[in-house]
Amino acid sequence: MAWNEPGGNGNKDPWGHRNNEQGPPDLDEIVKKMQAKLGGLFGGGSGQGGNNSGGDSISWSLLGIIGVFLLVVWALFGFYVVEPAEQGVETRFGRFTQTTEQGLNWHIPYPIETVEKVNVQQVRAFSHMGQMLTQDENIVMVEMVVQYRISNPRNYLFNVLDPDNTLHQATESALREVVGTSTMERVLTIERERVAADSKALIQTILDRYETGLAVVSVNMQNAQPPEAVQAAFADVIKAREDEERDKNRAQAYANEIVQRAGGEADRLRQDSQAYRAQVIARSEGETQRFLSILTEYERAPEVTRQRLYLETMEAILGSTSKIMIDTQNNNNIMVLPLEQLFGAKGNDSLSTHSAPVLPNAYGSNLLGSTPSVTEDARSRDNARSRGVR
Repeated sequence: MAWNEPGGNGNKDPWGHRNNEQGPPDLDEIVKKMQAKLGGLFGGGSGQGGNNSGGDSISWSLLGIIGVFLLVVWALFGFYVVEPAEQGVETRFGRFTQTTEQGLNWHIPYPIETVEKVNVQQVRAFSHMGQMLTQDENIVMVEMVVQYRISNPRNYLFNVLDPDNTLHQATESALREVVGTSTMERVLTIERERVAADSKALIQTILDRYETGLAVVSVNMQNAQPPEAVQAAFADVIKAREDEERDKNRAQAYANEIVQRAGGEADRLRQDSQAYRAQVIARSEGETQRFLSILTEYERAPEVTRQRLYLETMEAILGSTSKIMIDTQNNNNIMVLPLEQLFGAKGNDSLSTHSAPVLPNAYGSNLLGSTPSVTEDARSRDNARSRGVR
């Protein structure tokens, strides 16, 4: 039965209200009221007909201008500046779009696109300390300082939930693996640098495997100590090793000194031998020239040259002896004192060289009082020549 049929719903409308009761608001009426209020707000009239249409056109034009102005202001919020040490990571509705470099950049403002600036040149550091088990089943306390920076902002922001925590765990794992391949003594003494270098390489390998966007700058071992119960014994071991190295250095220094000294002595001997060789050659050449000159004189006057050579030889021989030769043709009595016994052996040499009487010969040379400057080598060579001449 229809609601407006007689005897049906009476004076009630479809919503159950009577005719004299107020029903739900009319939608067209609500729209008209809103338009009237907006027209009054922006200067439009509230009359009917042509006046109404003019007010509506003015209101919509103002709304368009305001909308454009708001759009421009909203677009201006999309400009941003990236510093030299930073990189900008743009996302659109949370999805990565691109990476921007330093300078002035623009993106679609929030909430469509967002930008996160990441400092890629800042070097960060953290210290890690822990107890490690060595290859010889000893426990050692190791403290390391790891320095790192962000190398790939996209991977750093999106690939791993917490990259810094991942780096801490990678450091722990790498350090345990490296220390576990060496003995405690080596970790505490000679392999500290190797442990740091191997740990750095292994940490970087793990970070690259997970694509964390982090790069390890350096790994430095700050301290490595044995357990407290055996620290005194290991201190003695380290001291003994230092003493060993010091003794080795001293021995090496002594060996270097001996080798250098021997080399210098060898050089000196070589130089002396070269000088002696040159001296012998020069002396031999001089003797040869002297012999040739005597030979020339001998060929001219053999007898005179032979006698002169004999007398020179005898002068050289008798000039260095303590004997006295006396000419007894005149039968003169001469007293000879044993001066060598009075003055001793030393006086013997002095008397033989300075106190011998001088007896002139026919050639004006001295048979007994000649100077002792002639050497034994000269006497031997002259004797050989005199024997050869005869």
